[in-house]
Amino acid sequence: MSKKTLSLLVVLMMGFSATASAEEQEVQNAQQEKKTLVELPQWVKNIKFSGYAMLQYQGEDKEGSHSNTFNLRLARFIFDGKIGHFDWRAQIQGTNATGPGQPTVQLVDLYAEWRKFPEFKVRAGQFKRAFTFENPTNPITQGWRAYADAINKLSAFGDRTGERSSGGRDIGIQLSGDLFPNANGRRVFHYQIGVYNGEGVNQKDMDNRKDIIAGVWVMPIKGLRIGAFGWTGSRGEMLDAKLIDPVTKQPMTRSVEKNRYALSAEYDKDEYTFRAEYIHSQGWGAKSPGNNVREIYYENGDKADGWYVFGIVPLIKGKLHAKARYQTYRNKKEWGSSVNQIECGLNYYFTKNLELHAEYSRVNDRNLAKHNYNLVDVELDFRF
Repeated sequence: MSKKTLSLLVVLMMGFSATASAEEQEVQNAQQEKKTLVELPQWVKNIKFSGYAMLQYQGEDKEGSHSNTFNLRLARFIFDGKIGHFDWRAQIQGTNATGPGQPTVQLVDLYAEWRKFPEFKVRAGQFKRAFTFENPTNPITQGWRAYADAINKLSAFGDRTGERSSGGRDIGIQLSGDLFPNANGRRVFHYQIGVYNGEGVNQKDMDNRKDIIAGVWVMPIKGLRIGAFGWTGSRGEMLDAKLIDPVTKQPMTRSVEKNRYALSAEYDKDEYTFRAEYIHSQGWGAKSPGNNVREIYYENGDKADGWYVFGIVPLIKGKLHAKARYQTYRNKKEWGSSVNQIECGLNYYFTKNLELHAEYSRVNDRNLAKHNYNLVDVELDFRF
């Protein structure tokens, strides 16, 4: 072998050796980087972020207070997760201010629920009260410009007792479950019972007396629910003009009773939704519901009730729905205090995450000098 050939071989071997060393170094570097990466725990990987927003136009010709306005109805940002047999949720809401004590951004849901067995689940934190069928539905799937007045006033949205708007929520603990599976495995009986502060969202108990709310329903056929609910509790530290301190001569505070029941029926299947509910309430209220008012308003009496019935049906499956609703709310459980509404409209779905709602309401408010007026509402809602 000549010196020239030998030198060439040496050079080639050195090249191969350098290439191999570089490749080995890259592998080592990659392994080192992999070792330095932090492996995320499974509960973090399970976190899901979602939300929705509702943009609104509304006009009405109420005597003496005509209005015509665009409005940011609300936006919600939702975090859902799972840790073992526990599901959890945190939900933040931004909305237009609705009155004194009404923050424009607030925490509305924060709870965890143990769900190992369908027959027995435990939820703790801040969440929807266990009262009525309509209360737990979110504003988009509810399908209307607003919840029925009876739900708003008697299911702790803008509650009759004056607690600030809570979206039907409170802080407490709830037990629930589904029992008696039929031949197809569909469970036909549901129960739920909750113990709450009785003061609404982000509020501690003001009188150390808890609200107890329970509900049951049967599901004899798929899509049909027939239920009943009961609620007993109080709202603390309400100013009572009839109760005068003998020393200061100023009104004193006391708790106001909340004794309520609801009867409910619903059919929801294949884009057809029909629901009817009646709610009765006993207990003094405040003059301005939903505005964090703590003064008893005796003029409205200690009884109120309300009801609604609606239907939403598909005109074009998955695209266009027609709807109609009738509702009544009586703040004194007398016809002279009733607000009655006949409503109709359309819901159009551009996609499953983008929809347009249009609605007309003929309102008969017997608390006004001129009872009747018209209301038009259009909303663009989207999910993300």
